[in-house]
This record gives sequence, C-alpha cells and structure tokens, in this order.
Amino acid sequence: MPTNAFSVSRASPFNVEWFAHASKGLNPAGKDLLALAVEWVREPLAGVLADTGEPLAEHSAAVVGILAELGTDAVTRASALITVLRDDTAVAGTDAVRKAFGPEVLSLVQGTRALLRLGNLAGRSSDSAAHGSDQKEMQRKMLLAMAADLRIVLMRLASRLQSLRWHASSKTPYPQSLARETMELYTPLANRLGIWQLKWEMEDLAFRFQDPETYKTIARQLEEKRVEREAFIEAVVNGLKDALADAHISAEVTGRPKHIFSIWNKMRIKHLEFSQLFDLRALRVIVDDERACYAVLALAHSLWTPVSDEFDDYISRPKPNGYRSLHTVVADAEGRTFEIQIRTQEMHQFAEYGMAAHWLYKESGSKGGEVAASTGYDQKLAWMRQLLAWEKDGSSRGSVHDHSVPEGIEKSVADKSGEHIYVMTPQARVIELPAGATPVDFAYYLHTDLGHRCRGARVDGQMVPLLTQLSTGQTVEIIAAKSGGPSRDWLNPQLGFLASPRSRAKVRAWFNAIELQQRISQGQAMVEKELQRLGKTAVNLDQLAHQLDFARADDLYVAVAKEEFSLRQIDYLLSPQKARSGSDSTASAGSVLEAKVYQRGVGSVDKTGKSGVLVVGVDSLMTQLARCCRPAPPDQIVGFVTRGRGVSIHRHDCPSYTALAAQQPERLIDVDWGDTGDTLYPVDISIHAQDRDNLLRDVSEVFAKLRLNVVSVNTQSRRSLAHMVFTIEVKSGEQINKALAALNELSGITAGRH
Repeated sequence: MPTNAFSVSRASPFNVEWFAHASKGLNPAGKDLLALAVEWVREPLAGVLADTGEPLAEHSAAVVGILAELGTDAVTRASALITVLRDDTAVAGTDAVRKAFGPEVLSLVQGTRALLRLGNLAGRSSDSAAHGSDQKEMQRKMLLAMAADLRIVLMRLASRLQSLRWHASSKTPYPQSLARETMELYTPLANRLGIWQLKWEMEDLAFRFQDPETYKTIARQLEEKRVEREAFIEAVVNGLKDALADAHISAEVTGRPKHIFSIWNKMRIKHLEFSQLFDLRALRVIVDDERACYAVLALAHSLWTPVSDEFDDYISRPKPNGYRSLHTVVADAEGRTFEIQIRTQEMHQFAEYGMAAHWLYKESGSKGGEVAASTGYDQKLAWMRQLLAWEKDGSSRGSVHDHSVPEGIEKSVADKSGEHIYVMTPQARVIELPAGATPVDFAYYLHTDLGHRCRGARVDGQMVPLLTQLSTGQTVEIIAAKSGGPSRDWLNPQLGFLASPRSRAKVRAWFNAIELQQRISQGQAMVEKELQRLGKTAVNLDQLAHQLDFARADDLYVAVAKEEFSLRQIDYLLSPQKARSGSDSTASAGSVLEAKVYQRGVGSVDKTGKSGVLVVGVDSLMTQLARCCRPAPPDQIVGFVTRGRGVSIHRHDCPSYTALAAQQPERLIDVDWGDTGDTLYPVDISIHAQDRDNLLRDVSEVFAKLRLNVVSVNTQSRRSLAHMVFTIEVKSGEQINKALAALNELSGITAGRH
C-alpha cells in the first residue's frame, strides 16, 4: 500500500507522519506488510475503547512506534497491530490472519494473546502465595517459556509501556494491581533483557501510580527537570568525547540520568538522604584495552574533581562474580556530581551477557551475583539480549522474515529451554514441572496425598486423560477421590502417566509401604500359628524378637514372610531341651520373654508399638521412632522406608535423616502425626552443667514435680563439667518445653533437646 494512502489528518493515529516513524528502517517489502496491517485494523479499531478507557487505535499505533524505536522487524510491528483485535471477530480469526499475513504473523499474534490471558488469570488470583517473590519469578519464567520468540516479549513490554503513558497523560487512575504487576513482572524482564529505555520509563510511571506522594517528593527534590538533567549528561558526554579525541584515545561514551524510582530505591536500600546520592547522573566509557581504562580515569580526574571515597577499582580487584570495571564519582565546577564507569569491550560483554550480567548482580541482593547464569532460562535471557543488540545494530532491520540467530546458539537455547514447562493452578499459582509432565505429576507436586487420590483432571476447563502431556500456560485442576491410592499402571514407563522422577519415587514409596504391611501381616500370622502349635501363646512377641536378634517383632514378621528366617529357630529357642541345657540366662528365657519392660508409663510407644504416625495417610503401617533424634508431637517429622524394619520416623532436621535422604531419595515417604491420644513418647534431654553436689538430685526433682517418667539416665563427668542425657516420656511438645524451661532455671545448667 503506498504511503499516500494514509490520512494526513493529525486526528487519526494512522497518518502519514506516524507511518514515516513506524516504518523507520524497513525495506519496501516490510513497509508494504505494515501498511497492509494498518488497512486491516483501521476500521475494526475505529472508536473502540479498551476496558481502561484507552482508545485501541491510538494504543496500537503508539505500540508500533515504540517497537520501531527498538529496531524490530516488520513482522513484529504488523503483529502488534493485529493483536489488539478481538480474536472472535472475522478479521482477527486464525484462518483470516494466516491467509492474509502468513504463519509467522499468526504465531506472534497467538503467542501474544496467550500471554494476555496469563496476565488476566494472574490478576484475578486470590491465592496469597501467588504474590510471593518466588511466584513472581515463576511467572517471569512462564512468560519467557510461552514466548518462544523474543518479539512476543517485546510486544508485551511495549504495550504495557504505552498503557502507562496513556494513563499518565490523560490523568486517568491506573489500577494498583496492574502497577504492581508492572513492577514485579514486566520491569524485571525488561531489565534482564537489557532494554533499559523501556525499563526505567515503566518503573517511573508505575511508581508514580503506586506511591504518588513519594514520587512527587523526590521529583521536587531534584534540582533539575528531566530534560535539563539529560541536557547536562549530553554536555558532559560531549566534553569527555572532545577530551578523549585530543588525547587520541578511542572510546565509546554514553550516559543517562538516574530516574526517580532508581533514586528512591537506592535511598531506601542504603538508608541514604537525597543529598548523599552521588550517582544521580552516570556515564559509561568503553575503550579498547585495559591500559586505556586507566588513561581515561586520569583524564576524567583532570577534567573534574574526584569525590573522595567514591572510587572502586574492580579491574585489579574484580568482584567475586568476575565483574571488572573502574567506578569513580566526580563533580563539575558547579558541584554537580556524576558517576563514570570505565571498562573494555570485553569487560562490557562479560558484564552484559556473562554470569556477571547487570540484572544478575543487581537483583540477587547480598549475593552480589555469585550465581552463574548456567540454566537454560538464564542462557535464553542472554541469547535474547544479544539478539536484541543485533536488531538495534541493524543486522535484522528491515526484513520481513529474517530474524535468524547463530545456529549453535539457537540450538543450545532450544535444548535448554525445553527442560521445563510452567502451568497454573485455578488460583493462578505457577508450577514448574519437567517437560512432558502430566496431570498426575502436577498433583504430586502440589501434595503427595493429592497425587495418591488423583482420579481425573481438567486442563483449561476441559476433561483430559491423566496421561495427557501438559504445555506451558495451561491451567490444571485436579479431581481427587476422598481416599485411595495410586495405580500400579502409573509406574509403567510405556504408558506415560509420570514424567517426573519425584512423582515416580512417591508412587513407589506408597506401594513399598503397602507391601511392607502385607508382609508384616503374613509373617505375624505364621509366627502366631507356630506359637499355637508349641503351646506358647503367652510369649511376649517383642521379647521373642529380641532373643532372635531382631530389633522388634515386626522385623521378625517380615523376615519370616520373605522366607529369610526359619520358624524352626523359634521351636529351638522355646523347646524344653534348650531350656534345660542352656546357660542360666538362657534357661530362664521363658520368664524373660514374658517379663514387662516397663512397670510405669503404661501407654509408652516402646511398649505398645503404636506411634500414632500416619504414613501417606494410613495409620496401620509399621513405623518406628528413630532413636537418633527421638521425635515427639508436634515435631515436624519425615519418613524413611527401611529394609525389613518398616518406616523409620525422624525429625525433619535430623542429621542422620539428611544423610539417608541424600543417599537413597527414592525411600523417602510423607508422614504426619495422627491421633496420638495419651501415648507417651521417649525424648532425650541433654544437660550440661558444672559438676557439684546434689546436681543429679536437683535435676531429678524437676522431672518429679512435672510428673515425667524417667526411662534412662546417662551421665559423664570430666574436668568438673557434667554431661547428662535423660530419656523421659512425654505426651506432647508442651511437656518438653516446660521441662526445658524448669531445667534452665537451675543454677549453672544448660538444657536442650538431644
């Protein structure tokens, strides 16, 4: 379409002057594509307003102008116009767009609309967890994962910036939820992609709507208006360029003033007053080699007065993340301070695209960016920033279809970015899953019990089979039974129900626990049948197990069921011949077996064997409380499936459990306290004190006053220091706290959980 087909009226957003700016840098084919898109949307957008009241025609025209300033290609600019059309109209439908503009434009339009739906869902979220920093980071990752093409992200950023501009110019209140979303989602993306001109303007405008009073206060404190500050920077840049040329130093000098949000953020983080800020204006000088860096530094200090204690040499002493540069603050003749950063091109590339990229050390807080950008997500960001730089240099400008990147980089990023998908709960909480994950994986990620009870799923409101592979951007809802467990089919890799190793481990743990309980029941029946045959039904089974070198009766049952232990050994142990021929201790085996371990603590775990612990929601599975940490309600507990001894219950911070979990993660299992009733739990209390007379008596009196049963005592004394470990029986954590409080009140005593 020829340029003269556009309106010359300034009242229309699609006029000749606008098209000249919007098509800047495009070749004739690109201009024709953009003109076709304008003709496509001119009538449908006429007089149409967005929900906020902004005219859509003006919005789309301004977005294309922003994209033109970023140097994007014609496909991106045309897609930005078509995206704002309602997708249920004839001209904006999938078939119509593909026929008129081709598959590339259609792909960008569909990707951008998908991101808009994501934003709407997140905005309606009522889940408080969705507003946490981790969730915002998940949403950023999800946005990039959905936007396989960088141009989709650029279109969203440009659209959000234009919305902010319109609300500011029209003095229309901007929704707080959108201002918060801009600060938490879009400006970090612009920052990470290195699109500084969009980042600072979005931050300033969003901050203006979020906290108008603070914004106005800082604006008043600035002694110059923004235009004047930018003019000052331009004058300083020109002066430094002239001085560098006279000194025959080849250098690239750029500068930009600090914006209001950045000023406020620095004052807030560093607890500074406005007058204490030295870098309201900043210059960056890029030279050829390291020697030139110091030459520029000397030249800058000769032109302006350096500010004491505001010089950092990160070239000779790089930051821990490898960042290298010279930073100095100087003041002109009028006392106006500004910062100068000096670095080589190699240092600049590393700072911008390597693991010390500006966004990495700026956003990682006290870590200072020590985390390497090694993940596929970070590599994708680095690739996007490089691609954007190439577009701005003109390497892809003007092409309708050419937006290629080096084949090796593109393949590497594609491989890495395909490792994860990002889906949402109905409350818009973003969940990261491995590629190929199914609704069952999703259910297990949310909660182990939900995974066990998963029976169906809705994806984007539609019922789907449980083996359906999920895609980034989908909303998943799990349909669960009130009780029950997983299906063995889920462990069949050919059926494809599970893609996550974590989910498979949880399913295996369920069946291991069930199988263990079945073996216990089978073995118990066999042992009891043998005892009936021998006429020894009054035997204490736990003591019988101890006599046969088992820790507890359940271990004996498992060994019998697995045919690893012969019942004849029970016959031999209890036979009259063995009793008569054995030693004194062995001869009285029958009486020992029937003896009671404790005369007190009638409901103790050690006697009843009932810990009150639920394993994956079931209370009938064999459990044992680990002696290394001795958990008791309401301690946070974790489970480990042992070999032949049931599920071992540990405190979550137990060092032994941590070591076991690292070695055999597939044996981990979810546990929780059930109905503990009046059960007594053995707990170790460790006491350190100066050895003195009546120390043991004083400690014992504390337990006696609290009516706590002492099961065992272990004392050691060395160099006038005493260390005692008391094993007491308690019903709850409240009794433990009372005992520790009373013990610590004694003179010279320090007590705590062992």
